[in-house]
Amino acid sequence: MNNGLIEDLKYKVFRSGNPIFLYIGLNAMVFIVTALLGVLLFLSGNGSGGIAAFIGEYFAFPADVTALPLRFYTLLTYMFFHDNFFHLLFNMLWVYWLGQIFMNFMNSRQFHFIYLAGGICGAILFTAAFYAFPVFRPSIPTAHLIGSSAAVIAIVTATATLVPDYEIRMLFLGNVKLKYLALAYMLLSIIGVGSANAGGNIAHIGGAIFGFAYIKMLRSGTDWSNLFKKRPKLKVVKNKAYNPSSSKSGSTIAQSEIDAILDKISKSGYDKLSKEEKETLFKASNH
Repeated sequence: MNNGLIEDLKYKVFRSGNPIFLYIGLNAMVFIVTALLGVLLFLSGNGSGGIAAFIGEYFAFPADVTALPLRFYTLLTYMFFHDNFFHLLFNMLWVYWLGQIFMNFMNSRQFHFIYLAGGICGAILFTAAFYAFPVFRPSIPTAHLIGSSAAVIAIVTATATLVPDYEIRMLFLGNVKLKYLALAYMLLSIIGVGSANAGGNIAHIGGAIFGFAYIKMLRSGTDWSNLFKKRPKLKVVKNKAYNPSSSKSGSTIAQSEIDAILDKISKSGYDKLSKEEKETLFKASNH
């Protein structure tokens, strides 16, 4: 692998500021490192299953709440480990496909917040369900959660809630509106609660609920991602004479104006926006 390719990957993942490449890169790197460690264990005669047990013990999110005081950090770490290559591949494809659409209308801070908080909500619902439903209780001591699916479906659902009539082309299906895609994903997750991967599907539902709730709250004027917003440092400035025109130019864009643009996108598509509307959306996404 030449240095140019390595530098290009490093730039895209760590310095481009694009959260899509960051999460794809981090998840891929974690998977490659753990897979190589598994190969080394296998060649040493210790078996490759040791690495999976180690990850399950120290990095996966446990259903047992009594384990959380010592493993509280797993609320985040569980999202970056995957059972197998296809588990990783499909999650990262969704991040890439839907993340691109998301970033056309929203900003990086909001992406980070939805991804991480969606994953956390998925983990919380996972544990709550294991205690709430008798069928899961015998598995509490050994059950754990792994994978970024809850975080990914939070992004998918948030995007579908934001622009429900936005269409993407899918193999064998043709053009599909995002609202139908998200509904299908949710329905499959609900059905999957009765499968061997019940915990994972419960986490999907938790992530989807968060993604939906975030956009609904955003439309009402409340942006939860402001928790991630850097607070400006205090500085002393000289008093200046009041200038009505400068005050107007520095004002924030009204939420009603953004909602009207988003409604137009959902009905007619992004390409139908005027140049001024696109500029307004761009300014709002960077506010």
